[in-house]
Amino acid sequence: MTKQNKKLVMILLIVAVLLVVGPFIAMRGAEFGGSDDAGSEMISEITGTDYEPWFEPILETAIGGELPGEIESLIFCIQTGIGVGIIAFLMGKFMERKRLMTLYPEIAQKEGM
Repeated sequence: MTKQNKKLVMILLIVAVLLVVGPFIAMRGAEFGGSDDAGSEMISEITGTDYEPWFEPILETAIGGELPGEIESLIFCIQTGIGVGIIAFLMGKFMERKRLMTLYPEIAQKEGM
């Protein structure tokens, strides 16, 4: 890794930390609720009636109650892992394609890349 790349990585890490920590510092004592709660409250304000969901979640209906928070977190982490895996695969594929195009430009021209 070159010195310039290390500097860029450090700057990006600092920006990422500031994006995560910034709202907590700027809005001390604020409640950070979920989007479901905020959305249903906004709908109730606009329509003047209580918001009623269109359907019940499939898993909650299957088990006859609300999912424990740990299970919801587990499902969310699995979903996140799958998404990160797909993104990492695509990034690797595009980086390898770029590397091969620079190593073998005659093949890239022949293939129309």
